[in-house]
Amino acid sequence: MTKITEHIRRAAGKTIFSLEVIPPIKGDNLKNLLDNIEPLMEFKPPFIDVTYHREEYIERPEPDGTIKKIVTRKRPGTVGICSAIMHRFGVDPVPHVLCGGFTKGETEDFLIDLQYLGIDNVLVLRGDPAKPYKDFKPKENGHSYASELVAQVCDMNRGIYLHEGETALSPTDFCIGVAAYPEKHFEAIDSETDMRYLKQKIDNGAEYIVTQMFFDNAKYFAFVDQCRAAGITVPIIPGLKPLSTRRQLDVLPSIFYLHMPEDLVGAVKACENDQQARQVGIEWCVQQCRELMAKGAPVLHFYTMGKSDNITKIAREVF
Repeated sequence: MTKITEHIRRAAGKTIFSLEVIPPIKGDNLKNLLDNIEPLMEFKPPFIDVTYHREEYIERPEPDGTIKKIVTRKRPGTVGICSAIMHRFGVDPVPHVLCGGFTKGETEDFLIDLQYLGIDNVLVLRGDPAKPYKDFKPKENGHSYASELVAQVCDMNRGIYLHEGETALSPTDFCIGVAAYPEKHFEAIDSETDMRYLKQKIDNGAEYIVTQMFFDNAKYFAFVDQCRAAGITVPIIPGLKPLSTRRQLDVLPSIFYLHMPEDLVGAVKACENDQQARQVGIEWCVQQCRELMAKGAPVLHFYTMGKSDNITKIAREVF
């Protein structure tokens, strides 16, 4: 397997195509996911991210009046999907590794499983609160922040495991990516604080950054400038998602706290149906891609959300 940073270095300034996929709902067939990836292999993605979805809680009333808390996981299978991607497509998978839902010991075991499979790239995230709760709470003896999880992975890369007294432990060899919000994480007090937290992740050993989606390239370029001014020199990969329905004009900003440019808003509102809105989203994303490539973005990373037809159309225009 090849490190993400090595893929970028080998590209020698040429922009790389990559994507992120989500595991299917529990009980669904993996074939649909792999069939959606297949058309995108035309653009030779050297790596594919696979998201991890933590547990959720369902509160069920019992006959005696008490409330029973049921734990469920709607999208398991991250490691299995990574293995399937490796064997079917010969592409490096990048599993997401979360703070949420894991103890430090469970994280260590998870990373060892990845090492045994020959997976050398991970994207380290704090993760969202467990549904239906609004506040993030780490599992007992788990990590509260992605920077802490980065440090644990780096320790394992140096052969330092959790339990004292263990000797002659083989070091892992993970390339560590982290996430960032070009328009500030919604929990951060201000952009300076947000940048300080991001810098901590880099100082702890992260080797590249993948951004949350954005629709205004100016936000990405300003974010890169801010990172460089803060002494962050690692590759910064822009994350992209083409708008596909009229409703997303309202949904995406409310979920991801991002800005929708006025020109895009006006064009989508003028659409009579979602089919027209989807075409506007494709055309807007094509223009985003061309500008990002012209200004040297190392990778264009697409959030597919389980679909590939619009990504295929965009990639054929720009790669």
